[in-house]
Amino acid sequence: MLVSARSFAEYRAMFALSDRDLTGRVLDCPGGAAGFVAEAGRRGVDAVAVDPEYAGERGLLGVRALREVRHKHADLVRDAARYLWSWYGDPGRYTRMRIGAARSFAADLAARPERYVAGSLPRLPFPDRSFDLVLSSHLLFSYGARLDEDFHLAALLELARVARREVRLFPVVQHTTDLRYAPLERLRGVLAERGVPSRLDRVRYAFQPGGDEVLVLCCTGHRAPAGVPERGGDPRAGVVDPVRWRHREGAAGPDGEGVTSPRRR
Repeated sequence: MLVSARSFAEYRAMFALSDRDLTGRVLDCPGGAAGFVAEAGRRGVDAVAVDPEYAGERGLLGVRALREVRHKHADLVRDAARYLWSWYGDPGRYTRMRIGAARSFAADLAARPERYVAGSLPRLPFPDRSFDLVLSSHLLFSYGARLDEDFHLAALLELARVARREVRLFPVVQHTTDLRYAPLERLRGVLAERGVPSRLDRVRYAFQPGGDEVLVLCCTGHRAPAGVPERGGDPRAGVVDPVRWRHREGAAGPDGEGVTSPRRR
């Protein structure tokens, strides 16, 4: 799986993000080398990324992402007919956006390392309902040929556990076939039974044929069941958010929890 460097603009388009969506606390999972958290921070958004790659040599991630973008450019030019260019325009603009995102990511990772947390699905290092909005792109469904249905269900439930309001996942097609992930409706049924209704929304972004839908999980009424003790206790017991909890400094909301208000830096 690649360490991709998608831009803030791509995130806004893929997930149909409004200004209001970005007034709460946001998680990018997996974050890879995306420039989303960096640009969100410049706009005063309380955003965090989590990815297993952050546990390694962080100083190399930006370099690896740049190499990947430049390597892929030749493939994009050669296989341009495979993709949809209504949003990007052409391979040159695509590559320029990704290079800019990789550089922005590397600079922000160095300046604000606490915003990039090492962790991976299906078990994240955050307490329940830590984020207002959770974004997840190009892992679940995309890699449906490599990640089985049990993993998908566990990962979806984990994303719902850490979300207060919504989880948005893009795309819902596999990257190898351009076809919708076959067990998607079955998974949606199981999620609904567990208190997580969902919907599919069309977005004004597509690069992969058929990839213009975002799955939205509605988590406002969901409460994760208590963890099952194993190997000496609940693996999430006593979990402390590794990022400073800005929203707890605000006024309490209707449910007694803090609400987030963006601050300009």
